Amino acid sequence: MLNFRRTVRVLATLVMAASAGLAGAQSYPSKSIRWVVPYPAGGGSDFLARTIGQQLAAQTGQAVVVDNKPGGNTAIAAQEVARSAPDGYTILSADNGTMVFNTALYSRLSYNPDKDLVPVTLMGKFPMILVVGPASTAKDAREFIADARAHPGRLSYGSAGAGSPHHLAMELLKVNAGLHMVHIPYRGAAPALSDLVGGQIPAMMVDMAAGAGFIRAGKIRALAVANPTRLPQLPDVPTFAELGFKGVEAAAQVGVVAPAGTPAETVAALQKQIAAAINQPTVRQKLIDFGIEPVASSPQDYASLIRSEVTRWHKVIREQHISLD
Repeated sequence: MLNFRRTVRVLATLVMAASAGLAGAQSYPSKSIRWVVPYPAGGGSDFLARTIGQQLAAQTGQAVVVDNKPGGNTAIAAQEVARSAPDGYTILSADNGTMVFNTALYSRLSYNPDKDLVPVTLMGKFPMILVVGPASTAKDAREFIADARAHPGRLSYGSAGAGSPHHLAMELLKVNAGLHMVHIPYRGAAPALSDLVGGQIPAMMVDMAAGAGFIRAGKIRALAVANPTRLPQLPDVPTFAELGFKGVEAAAQVGVVAPAGTPAETVAALQKQIAAAINQPTVRQKLIDFGIEPVASSPQDYASLIRSEVTRWHKVIREQHISLD
């Protein structure tokens, strides 16, 4: 009889806990959400957070406050969010660097993406594009690759920063095409693009959000896209797979993560609200026009993507001996 009563009490406790968690999820959010972005205001990640955050606030009736915390290759913001209360009211825009690259680029990191952060949803992708400046004589990507092969070490390329998706996208091309090119990192895509237009560097990988204006104005030329399919904004530009380089697919992937320990019900409620905001027709078109491929994945699919990306990119980082220590 004692065992039976003890079992009943345990079951009652579990039911009450589950009910409390469900009630909490149903009332979420009941106050403002702080959305931390690990980059300065005005960039692609900031635009993504503010565009979706505005719709999220309209849906929920709660304020969404975007807080820009740049620095440390996203580690400063990631560490701060990892140490926040796991209640769904402090969230982080996390890209490849935060969740994939940093653990291979640094021997010591102030946060652990596997243990300290939980995936909520992949919001969108910024596919990478190989572009050249006006000084380049290459008519297409094949000619550019042939020239780089013929002159190992002579050609340089710029990037938005060491360890950025733009940098590693070019390293992936180098591995697949057997190229030796010199990397010149910049502090962001804007100064790199400025030097590309000015002829200081011959090439770089860039996302559509950053490079669209330069491409449309004819100041730089797009040679190939590192995407499974051609981009709707650049229908005449082939994919690397079409050119025979099937492994060259790269994008800046920006998702939302929360502190580890955030209840599964809260994560699910947050994902549902963010996905609804992304799929709102006006918001979705706004993202596409900016150069973002909207996604709105489930937490499970986002976690699976992160695991597969770690395997793929850590191999490239090791083979190319890239370190930011």
